[in-house]
This record gives sequence, structure tokens and C-alpha cells, in this order.
Amino acid sequence: MGELRDLLRTVRPHQWIKNLVLFAGLIFAGGLVDPELIRLAGSGFIVFCMLSGAVYIVNDIVDLENDRKHPEKKMRPLASGDLPIALAVGAGVALAGGGLAWAYGTHVTFGHVSLGYLLLNVLYSLVLRRMVILDVMSIAVGFVLRAAASVEVLRVAAPDTKLSPWLLICTFFLALFLGLGKRRAEAISLGEGGSKHRSTLDQYPIVFVDGLIGIVTASTIVSYSIYTIWPGTVEKIGSAGLVYTIPFVVYGLFRYLFLVLAAGGGAKPSKALTSDTHLAVTVLLWVGVVICVLYSS
Repeated sequence: MGELRDLLRTVRPHQWIKNLVLFAGLIFAGGLVDPELIRLAGSGFIVFCMLSGAVYIVNDIVDLENDRKHPEKKMRPLASGDLPIALAVGAGVALAGGGLAWAYGTHVTFGHVSLGYLLLNVLYSLVLRRMVILDVMSIAVGFVLRAAASVEVLRVAAPDTKLSPWLLICTFFLALFLGLGKRRAEAISLGEGGSKHRSTLDQYPIVFVDGLIGIVTASTIVSYSIYTIWPGTVEKIGSAGLVYTIPFVVYGLFRYLFLVLAAGGGAKPSKALTSDTHLAVTVLLWVGVVICVLYSS
């Protein structure tokens, strides 16, 4: 029972909130009233949780020695020795194999995107995380693949569902924004010993990261704003109402910047989303307004 609990900790269920992006296609395709599309989106969410779990196992095995030197990560089941490596490897293979089999059994294109996501993240754990700038960009591409998968998984029941380039662009910039915020928070909290935890941290001077955050923040706001008033968007939903969601996006970004720059947070974006009341309420209000606009048009 103890090993099962440790294995569950290793696959990080609290991080699966990132896979809620798998419902983006469902929402923006107007599928919240279609039980079959809801089932498919839920299926896609489970697949990516399985793949994410496998990736976290790979990451913990590759980073075993560094985690043992980290003040918090040394308590992880693999780093502490509570979870046998052989058991973790077996679980990782089962999760990855089962997730890919489920994905390809759902739709071949969804399977391709899922495989791409898995390969990218394994490559990240092995190589890309040691390459400055590319480490953050690869994380952002991982979110883009999630967004693409959210559309591809619906093609079983809705083959005419189209993948909006704006969905990918906005997802990419938002993920970059969160990733850079996390790097800054890590650099501040870990100080001069940060490179022992993450080898690229000493290549991220605060002034450099702050400049990138400013660029990406502006890019995220501008790209989302253009999306809401883009003729194709207005024609598709039959309304320009999405423009009213812009203030929520702006406030959400600024609130996260406040947590990173002024409050010393941001090292764990998923935790910030669930623990900061202002941010959580903003996201819920944004989702609510988006649904009202899409389903009342």
C-alpha cells in the first residue's frame, strides 16, 4: 500500500491540472451540449494524464542525484529511496504504452499528437532542459500539443472540427509566460545554488528574464485580443462578444506577475492557480463569460 501511495505521488496528480487544456477544443467548438464530444474530451484528458505521469517518472529517474541535493525534492519517493526504481520503470512503461494505445485507438491523428507530446517531454528530460531558452520553449510547445490534441480527439464524432491557429498561438505565448515566471521564481528562491537544481538557472539573469517576460506578456495580450475580434472568429461564433473577456485575461496575467515579482511566488504555476483566490476566481469568470458568449450566440 505504501509503494502504491509513493507511486501516486511520483506521477504528480496535482500537476494534471495542466491537462485541462484538453477541454479547450470542446469549449471553443461549442461541444459542451454534446455528450459524445464531452466523453471524447474526457478521454483525451485521461490519456494525457497517463502520459504526463510517465514523463514525471522519467524526469525523476533522470534527475535522481540532483533531487537528492534539493531541499524539497529530496523527499520525493524515488530520491528518498521509498519507491524502488524497477517499480517506477514498470509503471512508466505501462502508463506510456497504455496511454498511446488508448490515443491511437481513439483517432490516429490524436495518437500522433500524443506520441509527439511524449517524445518531446522525454527529450526535454534528457537534453532540452539543459539548453537555455529552448528549455522554456519546449515546455510551451508541450502545451501547444495539448491544445492541438484537444481538437484532434473530437474528430471521431466531429470530423469537420478545425484547429484554429489562434488557439495554438495564444497557448504558446501563455505557456511561455508561465514558464518564464517559473524560471524567475526559481532563480530567486534557490539563489546561487540554483544551477545544482536546474543547470540552466545560472544562464537566466533576472534582468534577462524580466525583459523576456515583458515581451511575452505583451504578445499574449495582443494575440488574444486580435483573436477575439478576428473576422474568422466573429463569423464562427456569430458574435464579437469574446472581446469582453479581454479584461479577465489582462488581470489574470498581471495578477500572476504580481505573485512572481512582488510576492515571491510563481515557482509552481499550477499551485498558484489553485491557491491564489484572485487568480482562481479570474479564471472561473473568464471561462464563464466565454461559455456565455459561445453558447448564447
